[in-house]
Amino acid sequence: MNPDWQNFLAQQGATSSPDFTQHFGDPAAELESTAHGTIVCAPGQFSTLRASGAEAQTFLQNLLSNDIRELDGSRAQWSSFNSAKGRMLATFLIWRDGEDYLLQLPAALAGAMQKKLGMYVLRAKVKISDTDNEVISLGISGPDARALLQQHGLVIPEQTMGVTADARASLIRLGDNRFQLNTTPAHAPGLWQTLALQAKPAGSPCWDWLNIRAGIPVILPQTQEQFVPQMANLDLIGGINFKKGCYPGQEIVARMHYLGKLKRRMYLAHVASEASPQPGDEVFSADMGEQASGMIANSAAAPGGGYDVLAVVQTASQETSTLHLASPHGPALTLLPLPYPLP
Repeated sequence: MNPDWQNFLAQQGATSSPDFTQHFGDPAAELESTAHGTIVCAPGQFSTLRASGAEAQTFLQNLLSNDIRELDGSRAQWSSFNSAKGRMLATFLIWRDGEDYLLQLPAALAGAMQKKLGMYVLRAKVKISDTDNEVISLGISGPDARALLQQHGLVIPEQTMGVTADARASLIRLGDNRFQLNTTPAHAPGLWQTLALQAKPAGSPCWDWLNIRAGIPVILPQTQEQFVPQMANLDLIGGINFKKGCYPGQEIVARMHYLGKLKRRMYLAHVASEASPQPGDEVFSADMGEQASGMIANSAAAPGGGYDVLAVVQTASQETSTLHLASPHGPALTLLPLPYPLP
């Protein structure tokens, strides 16, 4: 996280770790406000890479699962970078900044992915750089989010994943009442103070919970190379283009789409566990015995207690058996409806 930005948040009452803002004094109240009110947060658990240069579009088009050519400044998209075996190494939220492309991913993966992408540059006219000192993202969510942003002169994108921009910031509409505001270190403090007059400041874990409830998978170090994109529902949130050309793992991803039968899908669930589920934790079911039937992809504390998780699980297991965390007799997972239909 940008150190000046981190110092500013500390002055606003934030308790932070090196990578993210944990809370603003009352984590439980912040989660409750996230569920029922309007919040502003600084999701510092994410970093943003910049792809710049005359061949940036072609470079990304040849590497990622989505069609980068569809990004014209008015749209953002989800995408993934996969291994040759079609397993996800990273997931991205991508949008344009002028002629450049900004790729947001977990901070824990940013350095390694910058290096990994850089290995593919060779003689291409493209540069992959980090933007921690250039781009600061704010999250705004809740029933009053739209009116609050409009009140301060920001134009609301008409559709989900739409983007608008002015001299201060770009605004991505992530859902009906959820937005990401991408701005500069110069503008971020003023925008924060203005928004925080009417929206409750909330810690980064609240943004993780909103991503989970939206069914948005985030690949972390513990889950790299564990999931083909469709297993984590990336196809259902518009993160795969099946008509574009080749990219690493494309043959496997396409074969699963056109010829295969997907045996695993990602589900939203709640678990009443005292210990926090971790990405990479195994999920068990009676039909699989001692063999794991799935894996936790993402987890966050839920309002009212326990944890909400995204779990990639055998479809047959979730249809016929109760799912359990960490062992066949561990805490039960209660399945919840995702905000989009499963096939």
